[in-house]
Amino acid sequence: MLIEDLPIEIVENFRRGMVIPAMPLALNAERQFQPRYQRAMARYYIDAGAGGIAVGVHSTQFEIRDPEVGLFETVLQQTGAFIDEWGTKRNKKIMKIGGICGKTAQALKEAEFEVENGFHDGLLSLAALKDASIDELLEHCRRVAEVIPVIGFYLQPSVGGRVLPYQFWRSFVEIDNVIGIKMAPFNRYQTFDVIRALAESGRNDITLYTGNDDNIVIDLLTEYRINGKSLRIKGGLLGHWCCWTQKAVELLDECHKIIESNSTSIPAEMLVRNVEVTDSNAAFFDPANAFAGCIPGIHEVLRRQGLLPGTWCLNPNEVLSPGQTEEIDRVWRAYPHLNDDDFVNVNREQWFTD
Repeated sequence: MLIEDLPIEIVENFRRGMVIPAMPLALNAERQFQPRYQRAMARYYIDAGAGGIAVGVHSTQFEIRDPEVGLFETVLQQTGAFIDEWGTKRNKKIMKIGGICGKTAQALKEAEFEVENGFHDGLLSLAALKDASIDELLEHCRRVAEVIPVIGFYLQPSVGGRVLPYQFWRSFVEIDNVIGIKMAPFNRYQTFDVIRALAESGRNDITLYTGNDDNIVIDLLTEYRINGKSLRIKGGLLGHWCCWTQKAVELLDECHKIIESNSTSIPAEMLVRNVEVTDSNAAFFDPANAFAGCIPGIHEVLRRQGLLPGTWCLNPNEVLSPGQTEEIDRVWRAYPHLNDDDFVNVNREQWFTD
């Protein structure tokens, strides 16, 4: 499947920039998949204004691929159907993004499965190729891009990614059927490597998305001028945006309006907001403990809003860190304008209605 095979509205929305939550996995206390909650989350994201939803990614837990778990196909098939059903009901075209992991044979199998099940793009993780050379990485990416439009993914090393130098990205952006790049190294130098590579390629058909949950607002407001070319990060594909999503949509709209106003200055309030969002992310993602509680953290936020039954992960050792609950309490009190509790409370019942 090629980019030109995708619905034009979906491609245009992606290139304009949109909110794409990286969707969690709904489990009960026995760590069994809970489709009713997964469906409710999909409906929440669509009604909140998300333009796409990413499934089978880090927030969905990579362990769904383990043979003893065997949830990859089930979760993607059912979630894709939930997105289609509610998107049709709301007359919205939602981009469905499937995570792609593993070495080449596995990655191709996952890409083919996603195409067969109506996904539009694959978010391509290279975490399984830690020892591969740059040439081997690029060949892997080319093979997958022959199957499905690819979103490149710079995953931070602290949660399983690897350092990907400028030389890799400069060649990656020459691959046909690459539609975008999610930058999530949580590192300004490495983020700039990607942006510089795209600027120097001359391509205008690859859209940049932030995955830097520690720097969201600044990423969205910054103009990069490189060798006479201007580039911007247009949207976010973020674990942080899988909760408080309606406020994330408002935030992105606000950033777009500031940019479209052609103002030469950024309101000081937006710099304050950047710090507030980053502080909230610190509570959710648990950098104080090397991100050990990042998935339980976002689960806890959704649990408090009634959108997940609990914080359980497939790995029983993946739990909230000591003091993390108190940190989530703190940011909820400190930044009430960042949560979407009112929106969720008004709509939650219909999201769970059969």
